Amino acid sequence: MSDTPDLGPVPERIDVDADQVRRLVEQQFPQWAGLPVHLVANGGWDNRTFHLGTDMVVRLPSASEYAQAVEKEHRWLPVLAPELPIPIPVPLAKGEPGADYPHPWSIYRWLDGVTATPDRIADPVRFALDVAGFLAALQSVDATDGPQPGIHNWFRGATLRTYHETTQSALEELEGRIDVELAREIWASALDARWDGVDRWFHGDVAEGNLLLDDGQLAAVIDFGTCGVGDPACDLAIAWTLLTTDGRQAFRDRLAVDEGTWARGRGWALWKTLSSYSGTYDDAEKRLAAASAKRVLDEIFAEYAGSRSPASTSAVRPSV
Repeated sequence: MSDTPDLGPVPERIDVDADQVRRLVEQQFPQWAGLPVHLVANGGWDNRTFHLGTDMVVRLPSASEYAQAVEKEHRWLPVLAPELPIPIPVPLAKGEPGADYPHPWSIYRWLDGVTATPDRIADPVRFALDVAGFLAALQSVDATDGPQPGIHNWFRGATLRTYHETTQSALEELEGRIDVELAREIWASALDARWDGVDRWFHGDVAEGNLLLDDGQLAAVIDFGTCGVGDPACDLAIAWTLLTTDGRQAFRDRLAVDEGTWARGRGWALWKTLSSYSGTYDDAEKRLAAASAKRVLDEIFAEYAGSRSPASTSAVRPSV
């Protein structure tokens, strides 16, 4: 595989409404016809998500690129689920194109929980250990014949060089607003950190929206559309994007992460955060995303500075 595979254009997403979903279910799964269908609030980007009755959910890829994950999820989630200490989605049925909807789609059992925002986490260190325990179990599953990185998961598990051009573009855009030189140093250290080449399972998008809480504790991990086998460093980004300082250390200790893997994980966190921080701030939602990205950059920069010297540094310069 090339170090810089072609990611292609930004996917053109399609809309799906509840009436379409009802028709799809009626045509293909008559045993569930008549059940109420309504849109899931904050149902994600890659899929249009709808409640089906009280205990099922329908997920319909929002673009052809995301539809590539459907077959993978049906093949592998039933294999992964019994090996993991925390519930994950397991498909109940796979639908086919129809009712003016062009892609395969899925029905899953609904998993209860609220997304894992910092204010909802009861014990940050226990949460970090639970996430690490989940990832340790996932990485221990036999990776033989597992899905290699590709367009189906936007090359998660492959080299960070896939995202070198977008990272450089973001840094150019952010010149004068963040410490670009420090960011370039962190990025270079991530690119230079070599993977041992041993395939391991990874989730690919361990983020607050895909971690569910019950009473403040980790209760489920959802959305495996970017999962695969390869370099699991992409799953370490959560250490900077959501965990506290103490939680990050407990997370690293639990996974026994070596310096190279940690550097690559830091690189994934940096790329993800720069992607959120760059762009315009012409509405409240984008300004909120920028503020969140600023907080994460502070975490990344301070942790990196602390790893090389006792001195600390501030990540973001005052806006002008």
